[in-house]
Amino acid sequence: MPLVAGVDSSTTACKVQLRDSETGTVISTGRAAHSPTTPPRSEQHPQEWEQAFKGACAQAGLGEAQPPTAIAVAAQQHGMVVLGQDGTVLRPAKLWNDTESAPDCIDLLRELPGGASGWATAVGSVPVPAFTITKLRWLRRCEPAVWDRLGSVLLPHDWLTFRLTGRRVTDRGDASGTGYWSPAENRYRIDVLDLVLGEMDWAGVLPQVLDPVAEAGEWRGVGAVVAAGTGDNMAAALALDLQPGDLALSLGTSGTAFVTSSTPSADPSGAVAGFADATGRFLPLVCTMNATKVTDAVMRLLGVDAARFDELALSAAPGAGGLVLVPHLDGERTPNRPESTGVLAGLRSDVTPAQLARAGVEGVVCNLLAAAQGLPGSTAPRRVFLIGGAARSLAYRRVVADLTGCPVVVPFEDELVAAGAAVQAAAIAGGLELSAVAEAWGLGRGDVIEPDDRVDASGIRQAFARDVQWTAP
Repeated sequence: MPLVAGVDSSTTACKVQLRDSETGTVISTGRAAHSPTTPPRSEQHPQEWEQAFKGACAQAGLGEAQPPTAIAVAAQQHGMVVLGQDGTVLRPAKLWNDTESAPDCIDLLRELPGGASGWATAVGSVPVPAFTITKLRWLRRCEPAVWDRLGSVLLPHDWLTFRLTGRRVTDRGDASGTGYWSPAENRYRIDVLDLVLGEMDWAGVLPQVLDPVAEAGEWRGVGAVVAAGTGDNMAAALALDLQPGDLALSLGTSGTAFVTSSTPSADPSGAVAGFADATGRFLPLVCTMNATKVTDAVMRLLGVDAARFDELALSAAPGAGGLVLVPHLDGERTPNRPESTGVLAGLRSDVTPAQLARAGVEGVVCNLLAAAQGLPGSTAPRRVFLIGGAARSLAYRRVVADLTGCPVVVPFEDELVAAGAAVQAAAIAGGLELSAVAEAWGLGRGDVIEPDDRVDASGIRQAFARDVQWTAP
């Protein structure tokens, strides 16, 4: 029975799955935590990722004793790992949610001709502090002694692949989140990197970008083929077998919505990140800052647990009796209103706990759906996938189905990122199409929630759009 392994090195932990390459059956799993980190300085040392990887592999029984045929690593996007000429790590890695490079982001937006529009044309996205290019600019400005020793810059998944194979490689999906690789042109944009430092040998600093099912090398000491790997959102799309016409909504602490497309995106407003995916297509994505942390706050105010909160929300009529919660509690990214706060509109003296619970869920969903309107093909999706922590909530499932008017699929698979990495490993091991592996494994299937066509979805979403005007500009 040939085995393959998929790795998810996230902000919080490393998770490993060992699967039967033919059926996709999970043979074993392992998990090891990473140290918690909090913005504005959000850093982890890459050696910690490697130790967590080894611990998760040991827990799963993965390695020389039970070697896989192939392995792929997916990881948190955007982070910056800097190495010296000898391959040693020069400093802790800056993570996606590190915001110390905000001033550098502002400078970069100003310095490229055309500003935000110029960036969207060049690399498909308008940089935000999460992007690697802003962190490189920060490194040169704030730590010149480290900068002077710079030999390579890698992403988190690149670094783990480097530790397995000794090769400095990446993939187009993860590269598209750096701010210096163009999905449309399929190449690094050295001209934008020159805004960090001109007359530098950037070609010698950057990893090679591999095709989706190319081999990165061999896992030294184990002998398994190592696939190119990818970023976490791209791996999740593989595990969903996301096809054109599908919309994925991920609701955790924050929210993301993404689709797969045959053409690249370039949104000058910056709302849509024009990423590439891990199949050779593209993965336009939008992000909101406020999702389940909003309903967690409402839950706390009501003094109820998650199960009781669901009961309350589902007992209220759609539209929550006119109560609308604009969920910009901690500022918002889409729309870009970093100083905004939440608004509770339509409040009457006979308001009930059930209405407040319902308004919380509807507000979060309306907010993400409003952001998703910028995605190509998202207005009338064929299917909607609901993933993330909110997928376990019956209230969220019902509201997403009713407000999209589409069947909602809640995947049976929980660990989508590790599963997607395993799909990539199986494809390279068997010389198969990625979609063929996902279909053979039964991925993308799950519980289906049909929409209630009696719900006035348009009216609820219009009421939300009206009340968004009360948030701070």
